[in-house]
Amino acid sequence: MYHRTTLSNGLPIVCETIPHVHSVAMGFWVACGSRNETPREHGISHFIEHMVFKGTARRTAKEIAEAIDAVGGQLNAFTTKEYTCYYAKVLDQHIELGLELLADMIISPLLAEEDIAKEKNVIIEEIKSYEDSPDEVVHDLFAATLLAKHPLGHPILGTPETIGSLHREDLIDYRRRFYTPDNACLALAGNVDFAQVVKIAERHWSGLTGKKQPLDVPTAFFSEKLAVRRKDTEQVQLCLGTEGVSRNHKNKYSMLVLDSILGGSVSSRLFQELREERGLVYSTGSHHASYTDTGIFTVYAGTSLNNTTEVINIVRQQLDLLMQEEVRPGELRRAKEQLKGNLWLGVENTSNRMSRLAKSELFSGRFLTPDEVVAKIEDVTAEAVMEVARQTFAEEKRILAAVGPFAEYLPEAVAEWGK
Repeated sequence: MYHRTTLSNGLPIVCETIPHVHSVAMGFWVACGSRNETPREHGISHFIEHMVFKGTARRTAKEIAEAIDAVGGQLNAFTTKEYTCYYAKVLDQHIELGLELLADMIISPLLAEEDIAKEKNVIIEEIKSYEDSPDEVVHDLFAATLLAKHPLGHPILGTPETIGSLHREDLIDYRRRFYTPDNACLALAGNVDFAQVVKIAERHWSGLTGKKQPLDVPTAFFSEKLAVRRKDTEQVQLCLGTEGVSRNHKNKYSMLVLDSILGGSVSSRLFQELREERGLVYSTGSHHASYTDTGIFTVYAGTSLNNTTEVINIVRQQLDLLMQEEVRPGELRRAKEQLKGNLWLGVENTSNRMSRLAKSELFSGRFLTPDEVVAKIEDVTAEAVMEVARQTFAEEKRILAAVGPFAEYLPEAVAEWGK
């Protein structure tokens, strides 16, 4: 029930037909995010995402909202480091409205000067709001330290300075460079007739034209070992981690199992040791993010200033253990079942299915069915987990970012990091 073709303008369209549901999730995905931006453009991908909803040649912003509300649908968008997605979810009888509405917004946004001026203020307020969330700030600080001098280390929202300096011509030029059929795709999942969807898409998406311009991206550069930001907070926010693996790396599934064992659930080593056994944290966990040419493995914890050194030392001990000892069979089985459960629960949602199709189209060149993914998870061995831990967690590769109330002193483990 998976389908793929290319429209006459070169835009790929991928689809999963699910006859037993009454809805359709659809999205326009373009392979550009913060990594595509020049230094003076930081935040432009996210800015354009906002501006697309501000009106087109045919509809005002209010009319866009009314059109989707009139059929009980959902319309939204999001920007990441490597892609931007504009999506709609509607009942199956409203497929054409969803596709036409998205096409109108993507192909013919007004980008009016007065709307740009207002939206600059909105996004600057969004950045300020983000700055008031230290658990978010520390992740950006960690990425900027780990990926020094690389676009992936830039914040998706940009900075007040870069947002303030953007002009309408900048938005138009950026869209011309990246919003092209050969750098995007349409993805759908739900109760659809694919042949009919292709006809509808041809009617409404033929106006998307152009060719993507080559992007000269520097090689990921890892140099700094420590980043500290002083902020008047109740807790110290910590990110400790290393470079991970890319989207299509051979060790991807071993890394996912490793992540699950270390900090992916309430039964994980970090949660059990730091929270359940020691009572040192409320929130902790690990996360692995894969990109086209690299990855980021992050351990996060929030703790009191006086507990910071102990928490850092426990995390280091847990990383060492994973490099030195094979995981127990029961622990390995639990991690695999957690990953499989998350996969199967996720594919009960048409939006998740649509997302899996689109990311495969943009970045992998091949779609893996859930059964194929499960098989790859099952193939992971204890030896493979230990090997990827050794390749990832070596002491000299570890980087620490900390945000907290360091007005008077730095905790010992922070002050001594990397020396």
